[in-house]
Amino acid sequence: MRIGVVGPGNVARRNYVPCLAGMEDVSLGYFGRNRGKAESLAADFGGQVFGSLEALMRWDPDAVFVLTRETDRLGAARALLKLNPRRLFFEKPLVARHGYEDVREEDFSDARSLLQDADRRDCETAMVFNYRFFDHSLLARQIIVTRSFGKVVNITGLVHYACWSHAIDLVNHFGSPIVELTALASDNERGERMVARDVTVAFRNVDDATGTLIGTGALDWEFPLFELTLNFEGGRIHLRDLDGDMEVLDGSSGEQVVHSIPRDRSRWDQYNASFAKSTTAYLESIRQDQPPPVPGIAGLLELQVEAAIKRSISKRRPIDLAAELPLGP
Repeated sequence: MRIGVVGPGNVARRNYVPCLAGMEDVSLGYFGRNRGKAESLAADFGGQVFGSLEALMRWDPDAVFVLTRETDRLGAARALLKLNPRRLFFEKPLVARHGYEDVREEDFSDARSLLQDADRRDCETAMVFNYRFFDHSLLARQIIVTRSFGKVVNITGLVHYACWSHAIDLVNHFGSPIVELTALASDNERGERMVARDVTVAFRNVDDATGTLIGTGALDWEFPLFELTLNFEGGRIHLRDLDGDMEVLDGSSGEQVVHSIPRDRSRWDQYNASFAKSTTAYLESIRQDQPPPVPGIAGLLELQVEAAIKRSISKRRPIDLAAELPLGP
């Protein structure tokens, strides 16, 4: 299997290439504006360096990992699509021309056009969203499927902005896509320095569950960076941080169980391992000729929510996502 890597920077080196290079059936090809970084990866992990996207695509990769900075991802993806790749795998967020901390409506519109172009060219798209692959996220999914928990009724979340896009994706993943929301933002002017505004979002999803998300930069990094509570018809699950305990309340059995990871593993062990698990799952879907575990539309759904939040704050009213920010055909 041939895997192209576009954007051979720190993210590629730290989170993807070691896993890819460890697979016996994978050959790697690199392209980046900084040829030195590509050559450094090839020297350390093996693979070929190409001088242009055209040369990389003539190599005929089975999939291309688009690992550029989020500010450059749109341009790289558009250039790749002109060369008709078979598959594109994106880091998150799908598009964020002003940075992940400042997603705008135009990012959603650009991402929608990007996926529509990929669909016209019969190019399969996939996303990373590695928080789905934390040990407790995987266990929670298993519990939801195997026990009689039923549908999600309510979701609440307190989230640091470093985890914001992931938290939105987890809400869609464990429940169903958000269809309506209202958002409020604080002024957050502290002295002469402006800091990221705190945001509170009230939402309703496809299955008529309701919920709230609080986004903030005011959570201390020494403490949990996100907490999500999922209240189902027949149980409740509380997820806490990358390495925190997960509490499960089972309405059928009356059990209250706390799941913990080994105490010698840090949140960053969890974080790093989740990339390997998500990458492995994606490549296995290619080997089995199956749909990707996290399709590209998941990235568009996340941006749709972020765009709706910005619009709701600006317009001071609820936003119907399908009516005002449609996903398109």
